[in-house]
Amino acid sequence: MAADRLSMRKIKEVLRLQAAGHSRRAISSSIGVARSTVGEYLERAAAAGLSWPLPDHLTDAALEDLLFRTAPAVLIRPQPDWKGIYDEMKAKRRTGVTLQLLWLEYKGANPDGLQYSQFCECYRRWRGRLDRVLRQEHKAGEKVFVDFAGQTVPIVDRTTGEVLFEAQIFVAVLGASSYTYAQPCRSQKLPEWISAHSRMADFYGGEPLAIVPDNLKAGVRHACFYEPDLNPTYHDWAVHYGTTVLPARVRRPRDKAKVESGVLLVER
Repeated sequence: MAADRLSMRKIKEVLRLQAAGHSRRAISSSIGVARSTVGEYLERAAAAGLSWPLPDHLTDAALEDLLFRTAPAVLIRPQPDWKGIYDEMKAKRRTGVTLQLLWLEYKGANPDGLQYSQFCECYRRWRGRLDRVLRQEHKAGEKVFVDFAGQTVPIVDRTTGEVLFEAQIFVAVLGASSYTYAQPCRSQKLPEWISAHSRMADFYGGEPLAIVPDNLKAGVRHACFYEPDLNPTYHDWAVHYGTTVLPARVRRPRDKAKVESGVLLVER
């Protein structure tokens, strides 16, 4: 419950809209308060035996007395920022983030908040209301998804202890089996990119029908939804290995969800 109570006029509007068949979401949007606040007032009204229309003789003072003195207090646990949690889970800048870690942060700020099992269940329900996507079905030997991890690994001179460079981690994941290959690279430049692909082919014992990379400069010179312009060397490499390159759409991580999961696993 917010520190400031709603005015009697807004409380009456909550009861009126609820009686008219509007959902709590619609009511909260209409009067500009949180859905949990709307729910609390409706629960208080139900506990006090109130419904719309209110009796003509019921004054604002009497209504307040019924709602806040005779009605039992309702415990409303502080709700997390589900949209913020969703963004944190998918953001590349926060690699290694788990739902449990975000719950610990939330619980630290809200000691009387949701317990972990409730937190997970509420988050799953919230995500269930997002837009639906078509599940991708992968055939064996059809595609391999490739990308660089967001985190780097320091390469250290074992004799001097000096950090020589920060290694980029190349990750590849087969679509059907999720069989994962990873290796460090000195950079994300074209020679390292091609070398990593060749070693990947040696590791898997061949190439699938198609490679799905992100739109890195080493692989794709110009990202385009319809006709992406591949780097000529990358194209020649694909021709040599008898495969094709199908770059993922720009800012569409669902196109390469397999390697996104593989990157997360490698980073952990």
